Amino acid sequence: MLHIRTLKRRPKRFFEFYRQNMIYPDARPNAAHRKLAELERAGKLAGIVTQNIDGLHRLAGSQKVLELHGSVLRNHCIKCGKEYPTEFLMETEGVPRCTECGGMVRPEVVLYGEELDPAALDAAVGLIQEADLLIVGGTSLTVQPAASLVTCFGGAHLVLINLQETPMDPYAELVFHEKLGEVFSQIVVREFAEG
Repeated sequence: MLHIRTLKRRPKRFFEFYRQNMIYPDARPNAAHRKLAELERAGKLAGIVTQNIDGLHRLAGSQKVLELHGSVLRNHCIKCGKEYPTEFLMETEGVPRCTECGGMVRPEVVLYGEELDPAALDAAVGLIQEADLLIVGGTSLTVQPAASLVTCFGGAHLVLINLQETPMDPYAELVFHEKLGEVFSQIVVREFAEG
């Protein structure tokens, strides 16, 4: 249902499924989202690379978020480019149409059969290559091409947090097979005085 073919050939069915299964208006950031935003504000986090499309990192206050698969919080007209909030999709029925030109309004998410945005992918590679510590969390490291991004890391400290084992577990300095929120809730952000 989340294939680009479905959006093109059966858009009414696509949006019916999308509204019911992909948009969670009551979703709120968890302890991991909030801690990452805190680390960024403290100058200890250069950025976040995520496959999630829920927009919760930004809602938690993170500023530098590379959303490889897009976000359900952004939508645009495929003809004129006018942007629309998620509420617009939820308030319409059938195929959402642009109020300016009548074009179809689609979510800014990467569907099956579509390529990732090359600029976002390049930015993610750059961020990972420059890191001295990489925390990979909440992923089995099996969805490509995002899973291969960890191989771009050349820094000193790789930390993996996932409920199940991943193919990269043997290469990590620290591995936690626990929930992200439980691990991140234990991180204490300290300010260090210079001198």
